[in-house]
Amino acid sequence: MSYCLGIKVKEGLIGLADTRITTGNQTLTAKKVIIQQKKGKYAVFFMTSGLRALRDKAMIYFNEIVEESGFEYRKLYQLVNAFGAQIRRVSDEDRKALEAAHYDFNIHALIAGQLEDDPEHKLFMVFPEGNWVEVGDANPYFIIGNTSHGKPILDRALRYESSLNFAMKVGFLSFNATQVSSNDVGYPVDLILCRKNSFYMATQQLTHEQMMRYSNWWQAKISQGIEEFPEDWANELLENYEQGQQQ
Repeated sequence: MSYCLGIKVKEGLIGLADTRITTGNQTLTAKKVIIQQKKGKYAVFFMTSGLRALRDKAMIYFNEIVEESGFEYRKLYQLVNAFGAQIRRVSDEDRKALEAAHYDFNIHALIAGQLEDDPEHKLFMVFPEGNWVEVGDANPYFIIGNTSHGKPILDRALRYESSLNFAMKVGFLSFNATQVSSNDVGYPVDLILCRKNSFYMATQQLTHEQMMRYSNWWQAKISQGIEEFPEDWANELLENYEQGQQQ
């Protein structure tokens, strides 16, 4: 399983991807994000989840097209269409065999960035059928892979107007919630930042050792918040319980 998160806020883009891959009884580490950029022209990241063989094959086919024809895309949706076509190509080649072996054709992708003719930065999610949707301002993120544990904090806290700093923090805490509750998502984590109209992406890899004290800080804050949470609404039940015991 994967945890790949893309966030679009007014100031720019944040990407976060774990690196854990489980193969049989083995746990491996491998990057799930690819960046292509040329400062002043384009900056794009790709994140993929699903069967590794499908992800790798689709990216190889897409990179081959770029190598043969050059990076001819001027708007990000054009690039997304081209990548979706390679997913359909892989589907035509592999879907029947996978389904016969009781595997799902389950590749998903996040593609985000800005090309020279885009008026602003963009974030898309691509489905196994090769079609796509673009993120909206009302819900400015997409997750692929393990989607359940990390959503609540994003839904509660993240807004399109949030700063990039805030988006980085809530993105990490979203991963942290997933990593704590799921053993198929883990460190190291690749973090990406891209400011609007910069056509440049900076990256950093976060390790478990590096982030442990922040995770512990957050855990303590959660416990403290629960202790301080008003409890007058629960006191009536506690009082009724104690009265019932005395009767």
